[in-house]
Amino acid sequence: MPRVMDLIRQSHDGASAAIGCEAACCASGSRPAQAAARGDRAALVRQAIRLEYATIAWMVIEAAVAIGSGIQAGSVSLLAFGVDSLIEIGSAGVLVWRLTVELRHGQTFAESAERRAGRIAGALLFALAAYVVAAAGWNLWMRSGQAFSWPGLVVTALAIPAMALLARRKLAVAGALGSGAMRADAMEAITCGWLSVVVVMGLIAEALIGAWWIDSVTSLAIVWLLVGEGREAWNGACRCD
Repeated sequence: MPRVMDLIRQSHDGASAAIGCEAACCASGSRPAQAAARGDRAALVRQAIRLEYATIAWMVIEAAVAIGSGIQAGSVSLLAFGVDSLIEIGSAGVLVWRLTVELRHGQTFAESAERRAGRIAGALLFALAAYVVAAAGWNLWMRSGQAFSWPGLVVTALAIPAMALLARRKLAVAGALGSGAMRADAMEAITCGWLSVVVVMGLIAEALIGAWWIDSVTSLAIVWLLVGEGREAWNGACRCD
């Protein structure tokens, strides 16, 4: 009987030692796993920053050409498209800052500033929509139209595939990061792509038909897109990453 008790005691001590060893291994292994997870997120954040820099580079070109050709041709739709590009440059710049701060100080450090920036971008887009309505209404009242613009057509046509590519990549990164701000930025790219489609259609119709009212009608057609983009910017940045 004492031998049986000794065997049971030895088995219990061995099992306890094994369990203790396994727990220690798990505890030591969790730290590398957490570090790897942080490293993966940091890589995704850097990828998101590169996407935002690409967005800024394209939007600078887009805004310069659209605003310049819009002023020269007297086109409300091209001018609105260019101003929208300027607003998106500001939004992308804020997101770059937001992501850079996360790399240096942690994920939630800049959420309040991000929230304010989203509200500002949304307000600017609402103001742009109001301007488009006023300018288009005035042109229709005065029966004045635009001159056709080849630079405007080229830049808006190129914006369609560019925005589709950027939006696809941003949505993928936003899903991996769980980032509402990045998703809102991707939705802005999608809206910009649809704005491009509408402006291209208006320019082509103006070249084929030459009717004075086409630019004003096209401008009014993009108002709902501007309002939707403004709502996304206003609300989207309020979602926590």
